Amino acid sequence: MKEYKVGIVGATGYGGVELIRLLANHPHFHVYAVYSSSQDGTELAEVYPHLSNAVYTLQDINPKNMAEELDLVFTATPSGVSSKLVPQLIEEGIKVVDLSGDFRLKTEALYEKWYKKPAAAEAFLQQSVYGLSEWFADEVESSTFVANPGCYPTATLLGLAPLVSKQMVKSNSIIIDAKSGISGAGRGLSQMAHYAEINENMKIYKVNQHQHIPEIESILEKWDEEIGHVTFSTHLVPMTRGIMSTIYAELSEESSVQELHQLYVDTYQNSPFVRVRKAGEFPSTKEVSASNYCDIGVAFDERTKRITIVSVIDNLVKGAAGQAIQNANIMMGFEQQAGIGLLPVFP
Repeated sequence: MKEYKVGIVGATGYGGVELIRLLANHPHFHVYAVYSSSQDGTELAEVYPHLSNAVYTLQDINPKNMAEELDLVFTATPSGVSSKLVPQLIEEGIKVVDLSGDFRLKTEALYEKWYKKPAAAEAFLQQSVYGLSEWFADEVESSTFVANPGCYPTATLLGLAPLVSKQMVKSNSIIIDAKSGISGAGRGLSQMAHYAEINENMKIYKVNQHQHIPEIESILEKWDEEIGHVTFSTHLVPMTRGIMSTIYAELSEESSVQELHQLYVDTYQNSPFVRVRKAGEFPSTKEVSASNYCDIGVAFDERTKRITIVSVIDNLVKGAAGQAIQNANIMMGFEQQAGIGLLPVFP
């Protein structure tokens, strides 16, 4: 079977290096080249010594040269970089899975309001397919350009989708309390990610201003136009990996915990990376660490008529690199699990 040549732009970030780790075991994709805008000529092992047996030299980004050599490119860049680079790659005919947030929102005005940066041209925003694999696989399969979902939206949307897709949630009733490990802040230095600031501490941030709010709302509206707005709060906790999204919502119809649990089981029975826990059981972040799984537990309070959904992922895998490979597998016609069917690392 043909081996496809893959390039990774942004290979020195946590998402990029996680792509390298996972693709090292992929049966069809070969990491042919890695790129950095600032470290051209540097051996990747100088940046990440744990890759000392993987010989990769960082190259400067040249879309024309990349088009001649590569079948697929992952762009694991900060927001604001992909908006300029990806259109050049698309115009050169390269298939792209973009891990930044630059193509998840569908209008320039919405992107610029929440990201505070210039948007890509609207034609490219419209061209991208939102790669929540479990729900939009048909669109991904026929696409050449996928916008990989954000880490918080992945956990949250997978948790809410079974209900919202059946219009079972009251408008404007969704509250999302989400917590992330510190790797979600990236490798760059900042006061918020400083050890002395985050160790033995928990911080809420971007209150009512997080750029993932419109991403979550826009996808929920695909399933239910009347869903309204969500309240979404994010926190950093002193662990390296993991996201826990605890979601509260009021139901628009009578139900029971048994019926709701069965709805989730039925919805995800053919989704290899979503594991619904037994009724009354709830997942923890370590139980999905370093894997592409999303584990979900549900509870229903018949007194308040409110459902609680607990959804956990590894922010660097299912929330970034793993889901990107899952999307690439679908796009290229491979099994979703190819190269990413790894069990979680525990403890």
